[in-house]
Formats: sequence, C-alpha cells, structure tokens
Amino acid sequence: MNAVKTLLFALWLAVAPAALSAADAKSVPAAAAPAGQAVADAAAHAGTAMEHAAKGAKAEESHTLPMQAPRLLKGGEAAFQVTNSLVAMFVVAGLLILFAQMATRNVQLVPSGLQNFAEWVVESLVDFLSGILGEKLARKTFWFYGSVFIFILSANWFGLIPGVGSIGWGHETAHGFHVSHPLLRGANADLNMTLALALFFFGLWLYWSIQANGVGGFLSHIFVYHGEATGGMRALLVLIFFLVGFLVISLMIRPVSLTFRLYGNISAGESLLEMMLHLGGHYFGWLAALPFFGLELMVGMIQALVFTLLTAVFTALMCKHDDEHAGEGHEGHADGHSHSH
Repeated sequence: MNAVKTLLFALWLAVAPAALSAADAKSVPAAAAPAGQAVADAAAHAGTAMEHAAKGAKAEESHTLPMQAPRLLKGGEAAFQVTNSLVAMFVVAGLLILFAQMATRNVQLVPSGLQNFAEWVVESLVDFLSGILGEKLARKTFWFYGSVFIFILSANWFGLIPGVGSIGWGHETAHGFHVSHPLLRGANADLNMTLALALFFFGLWLYWSIQANGVGGFLSHIFVYHGEATGGMRALLVLIFFLVGFLVISLMIRPVSLTFRLYGNISAGESLLEMMLHLGGHYFGWLAALPFFGLELMVGMIQALVFTLLTAVFTALMCKHDDEHAGEGHEGHADGHSHSH
C-alpha cells in the first residue's frame, strides 16, 4: 500500500509542475486587435524598438537564474508544458528508482553495500520522524515524508552537478557565450515544483487531520479557542476565533511559506553560483565558486530538512494527540493493574 501511495506521489510531482506551468502560459492574455491602422503601426514600431534594445542589452545581461523555467517543448495552449526543471525532476526520480532497485535487488538478512546504506537512511528518517509525530503516525505517514525528504535533497544536490544549468542553447555576447535555455535546471529552482509539493502536502494534511479528529473536531480545532485566558479576555478571544478563525489565516499562509522558502533558497543559491562563475572569468570561475559550492551543499540538506520538519510539525499539531491519549490510556490501565495487585 505504501508503494502505491509513493507512486501516486511521484505521479503528482510529474503532472502538477507541468500543469501549473501550462496554467501560467494560459494566464497571459492574448493581445487585443488594434482599433485602427495607426495603433497597429505604433505597436509594430514599439515592438521593433524593444527588440533592438533587447539585442543591444544582451552583452550586459545579468548572469542570474530566470524566474520562469524555459520551456524545452512549447505546447502553446497545451495542458502539459515540458520545462528544463521538469526534465531534471524526471532524471532525479529515475536515479532514485534505479538506486532503490539496486539496493533491494538481492535483500540479505545481514545488509551490506547499497542495502546497508538504504536501510540506514530509512531507519534514521523513521527515528527522526517518530520524535515529532510519534511512532504510530510516523510509520503511517513515512511514505510521504521519507519520499519528500529524499527527493528534495537529491534534487537540490543534482542541481549543483557541473553541466546542470550551463549546457544548452544560447547566444554570443561581448563576454562570451551565454546559455539562455539550459537543458537542465534545478527542479526546486522552479516555483511550480515547490508549489506542487506544498499543495500535495496540504491536501494530505487535510485528509489526515479529518481522519484523526473527524469533521467536527477539525472545525473545532480551527474555530474554537482552546487557550487558558479567563474572564472577559477569554470571551473576546472565543468570539474572535469563532468569527475569524485565526488558524484559517495560518492554514492559508502555510502552503505559501513552504513554496517560497524552498524556491527562494535554492533559486538564490544557483544564481549566486552562476554569478561567481562568471565573475571569476573563463579560467578561474570554478575557483571563485568553490567556497559557495560547499555552502550550497549544506543549504540543500538544510532546506530538505526544514521542509520535512515543518510539514511533520504541522501534521503533529493536528494528529499526534491520538498517540498521546493512547499512551495515557495504556499507562492508566497499567496503573489499575498494579493497584489491584
């Protein structure tokens, strides 16, 4: 069952970024037809002037990562847009699948090699998540948290491999050849990718929360004040929570913060590396970028950990109390037996 869920998660990662990218393309309105010939001529002259200005400014282009991932296959109004970040995501997913197949191809009772490393990763993640979610909930949701941590970490580090972002199509400038359409781009340096991850988690969070608390308990958690204030202050807070629901604002912010935190850190890191490579020149660019390369390895790990940690904490705030109550009930039952003896 967990394998099926992981496959569904991988399918969402494959479809959602491309669909969101296509939605971005569709959201740009088509240019309205001009009212007269004079308007058409003015638009044509303005377009020509802008084209010449862009060509003249190519030599002074800033070597930073563009916000929108270039499309490798332009589908126009198609519902599926293939970008270089989407291709990178497929490559990372393929490498992870290949690793999993090789690690579990010949499972031994005493693990060694790739199987030993894979089991160490899985056991470490289970122990880490159990400290946040509780053992029962951690094992129930591990298919998501384990997959998302490994995928984000792998995608972040894959984007640092030489050639990713620097091999592709471009044009000559006064400072040399500039790659404007790289073949590959870091998957998490695309806003569509991080938004897909955040939205998928948000849907799971709603499902897990309602499953653990019921619809009534879920709404009570959002709209009912559970603090320790007393007197008039408590009455005021109860009214505010009922009318506004402070957690509604928090719920709306969570996917946005998860999206932009991951995207901003990875995109800024790749832009920094690209700038340092160009500042160092043709021969010493690698030397100028080397210290920042080590920094980005650490940032890639931290961002994967932060995304996993925050999503796990959000889930624990709504669902972990079931484990706590079960533990309290078990302890009370044990105490009753001890007193009876």
